[in-house]
Amino acid sequence: MLDMHLIRDDLNALYDLAPNPGLAAEMAPIYARMSRVISPADWAIHAPYVAAINALKRERNATILAHNYMTPEIFHGIADVVGDSLQLAIEATRTEAEVIVQCGVHFMAETSKILNPAKTVLMPDMAAGCSLADSITAEGVAEMRARYPGAPVVSYVNTTAEVKAASDICCTSSNAVQIIRALEAETIIMTPDKYLAQNVAAQVPEKRIVWWDGSCIVHEQYTAQDIREFRAWNPGTRIIAHPECPPDVVAEADFSGSTAGILGYVSAERPERAMLVTECSMASNIADAHPDVEFIGPCNMCPFMKKITLEKILWSLHSMTTQIEVEPSIAGRARLAVQRMIDLSAKEA
Repeated sequence: MLDMHLIRDDLNALYDLAPNPGLAAEMAPIYARMSRVISPADWAIHAPYVAAINALKRERNATILAHNYMTPEIFHGIADVVGDSLQLAIEATRTEAEVIVQCGVHFMAETSKILNPAKTVLMPDMAAGCSLADSITAEGVAEMRARYPGAPVVSYVNTTAEVKAASDICCTSSNAVQIIRALEAETIIMTPDKYLAQNVAAQVPEKRIVWWDGSCIVHEQYTAQDIREFRAWNPGTRIIAHPECPPDVVAEADFSGSTAGILGYVSAERPERAMLVTECSMASNIADAHPDVEFIGPCNMCPFMKKITLEKILWSLHSMTTQIEVEPSIAGRARLAVQRMIDLSAKEA
């Protein structure tokens, strides 16, 4: 566990991190990307960290990959690449930087290391885990294989390296339907998200999909009754759900898609008002790009994603001590599953 008191003392001894309205004003072009959701006072607090991180990543030849669930000051202030799990995995294979800083959760950093064994991959907080990744083990995959002999295993990228290594191919919420349709088998095992599997099964009825009993703590909290009540109170609002939500929630929504799919839908449709049935930061991160869209609640916050902060990112880049390592034999097998996903996605696209 990080000792934030010691880290804070060390950083303040080396960097001028006091709130700085003057620096905030100089960095107005960056602030413009998030001005609808970050107050000027808060930006004066964030600006010194953003400036220090952006300078240090140039010095380290580092790139920052940030998931769509990162807070706006990270998403808009320091990220070089933003996107969903698939987009970040693809970009991890393309980067020429020597250092990758993964702003997301632990399995994402593992994926970047699996795809870049010779590069340094930094995880600002090793405690940024994932309820889905924690719900399945390699032994669980073996149990499913024994229950359904011969069925290929498609594991969500929201899994550990060990689970990826025990799987045949990976998927994300944006390409799961594509992956399942492309496989020749009639029976397919999906792990670990039961709701994603059930939502995919509804779209690919020609396949028999069986699943592990896992779920996301953010998306499983929504209920169909919540959506019906919200629609009654807010008529005309577009309701947009992530496919990690229960199937009856997805059925109540106007659109369901991955984080990249949600971004695409909002950009294309430009609804007057929208409710995103997903993690809270999604709406914050696209608000300034869509000033004509009013984003309204409710939303649920991922406690793991929110462990990643500017302070921890700066410390990670400064100290270079929060490095991800994956045992080579596991990494090799996991790389096959992830690369198969990337290759098949590109082929089908």
